[in-house]
Amino acid sequence: MNFYGLSRQSSFVSFIKTLEHNWLLHVKTTRTLKTQQTRIKSSQNFSTSCKHLTVKKRKRGPSARSNKLFQIEQDRLAMATSKLKDQYFDYFLVLDFEATCKENELIYPQEIIEFPVLKINSKTLETESVFHQYVQPRVHKDLTPFCTKLTGIIQAMVDDQPYIEDVLKSFDKWMADNNLLDENVKSLFVICGDWDLLKMLPSQAEYFKFETPSYFNRWLNVKKAYAEMTSTYPKGMMPMLEGLEIHHQGRHHSGIDDCKNIGNILIELLKRGYMAKATGSR
Repeated sequence: MNFYGLSRQSSFVSFIKTLEHNWLLHVKTTRTLKTQQTRIKSSQNFSTSCKHLTVKKRKRGPSARSNKLFQIEQDRLAMATSKLKDQYFDYFLVLDFEATCKENELIYPQEIIEFPVLKINSKTLETESVFHQYVQPRVHKDLTPFCTKLTGIIQAMVDDQPYIEDVLKSFDKWMADNNLLDENVKSLFVICGDWDLLKMLPSQAEYFKFETPSYFNRWLNVKKAYAEMTSTYPKGMMPMLEGLEIHHQGRHHSGIDDCKNIGNILIELLKRGYMAKATGSR
């Protein structure tokens, strides 16, 4: 009996210990699982947070960079026009004729064969309109090889083109269409030298007996504007471009290309504070 009683007591104790062990194991396992779940959740939250941060950074980055670039551009433009003065004239009309010519020989009459004009806004410094017309010569109908080599104008470019009188009518219409004949709109021709409006156009008008509009009677010689701003009188267009560090565009002695380069010279002088005024008249 005693032995049997001891065996039952021993079995009961063993059973209790087993339950206790299993309970502790359960508790430990549960805690471990909770810890792991907590870590996984924290890791997921951190990853999500990082993604949100990355997304926000991506959204914010280009916008901030764009704003900075925009501000830099605005500052550059402000510096470029910081000396730009309010001009008396609303528009500048940059003109550069090309005419018939011979090598080492004067011809009479000399006739305009290219008639280009750029309309430049004095406030924005933008070219708003362009007039460009080739002109058929009457007297010296065939262009010389020297003339073609100098100007780039070939015979086919002037054959069947309107004569100077008709070109002047077209130009007057262009002036009207651009509101340049409005008495409240002030404009000034800009040329490189005085030859175009002091000699060339008047001499052709005299030879062929036609009148020229009065708006051709005053102009700005860009050489004189350059001399006023730099204290150096230039020999021509190319030295002015070089002196102002402006890249030459197109072909020298192409009328339309020369207008673009003369326009760039004028714009640079205006940015440096030049106040435009008429320097020549007739």
